[in-house]
Amino acid sequence: MKATLPQGTRDFSAEVVRKRNYIFNTIRSVFELYGFQPLETPAMENMETLMGKYGEEGDKLIFKILNNGLDNPVKHLQAQQDFEKVLEGKNTKGLTERALRYDLTIPFARYVAMNFGQLTLPFKRYQIQPVWRADRPQKGRYREFYQCDADVVGSNSLLNEAELTSIYSTVFKKLGIDVEIRINSRKILAALAELCGGADKMMDITIAIDKLDKIGMEKVKEELSQRGLDAGQISGIENYLLISGTNKEKIHALQNLIGGIETGKKGIEEIQFLLSFLPESVTSQLSTDFTLARGLNYYTGIIFEVKAKGVQMGSIGGGGRYDDLTGLFGVPNVPGVGVSFGVDRIYDVMEELKLFPETVQTGTKVLFFNLGQAESKTAFGLMQQLRDKGTTSEIFHENAKFDKQFKYADKKGIAYAVIIGSKELEEGTCVIKDLKKGEQKTIGQGELMDEMF
Repeated sequence: MKATLPQGTRDFSAEVVRKRNYIFNTIRSVFELYGFQPLETPAMENMETLMGKYGEEGDKLIFKILNNGLDNPVKHLQAQQDFEKVLEGKNTKGLTERALRYDLTIPFARYVAMNFGQLTLPFKRYQIQPVWRADRPQKGRYREFYQCDADVVGSNSLLNEAELTSIYSTVFKKLGIDVEIRINSRKILAALAELCGGADKMMDITIAIDKLDKIGMEKVKEELSQRGLDAGQISGIENYLLISGTNKEKIHALQNLIGGIETGKKGIEEIQFLLSFLPESVTSQLSTDFTLARGLNYYTGIIFEVKAKGVQMGSIGGGGRYDDLTGLFGVPNVPGVGVSFGVDRIYDVMEELKLFPETVQTGTKVLFFNLGQAESKTAFGLMQQLRDKGTTSEIFHENAKFDKQFKYADKKGIAYAVIIGSKELEEGTCVIKDLKKGEQKTIGQGELMDEMF
């Protein structure tokens, strides 16, 4: 049998894992700096926890987990009937009751609802875990990938949006990625829907315009028409989508279009607050983008999307305000706002732009050569002393020729070799060889600790 991987998944070598950990640790350090606490939730959730939370398109991408025990003849017959229901787009507990998590936000909302009485509000958490989506794999889009989320629940204050915007700015500056942080408000989109036929058109409009970057204006107009909007309504949406200029110019144009609608007015005020409140070092990265929709049902206020400049890549971050997400789980009126980092895409951007520092690839520092049983026993003792002091060390696994052990060190990029042969064993010395410079010297074994620190 040929060894293969499921489509849309990947193995990670040591080199890749270290680079990914560099990204994780950078993001984690900023989350901690801003007072966020870590949280982890299960890989799977009950089906009803996830379904209906991501919009029409998102629900199609949820990986469902088949119930166990379907080999039972009675259950097998029932499963066949249940499969027919699934093919009709229905869900049935007889076949599947659980699914892999699609994102980290809904599991977080479920956690908050279950533990609400014990939480100190506002509750600030971050979460770094894998998620799964039955998407079509392509560059920057995988079926298994990590998300790094930071959320605040229990506060309506726009200071939270300001903090999360600053987190984006800080993280990407630390990673060396030049980004554009795009912002919009779902209240502005709600006002657009009101202008073009009513609130019931909201999801039809946002799902369509969320595809603008991918399919272009004409295809968006076609989709809007297919979703039941008339020519006048589509024209109004086109005028909205064509708004351009500086942040100030775009806001002025938007005020003329929807400023008379109360919901739109509030959305514009939220955008203006962020632009006026944050320092110039952050606002210089901010761009108002009224085409930004983020086609998820639960957003209610400011929404974010982050794009890397200078590379062809989808968004590397996104999020927004969701003022009643826990209401989905029986705990109403708990406001929240959060952002997410797309680590896999961030990795691809950093690889393309060669942004990883050389120090990321720090593996074994010292290799002790194996030159016999007595020699390796002494080497092993010295190696443990180095490890106790925090120096990454290893001993070659067998008594082998020098050439083989040097090649091993070279392939692993090890900086130093410590050689103890029969002569050194008898004299209580060891040879330290700097493998990069090609220099070596002999010292007493008792001096090794001082030499390596």
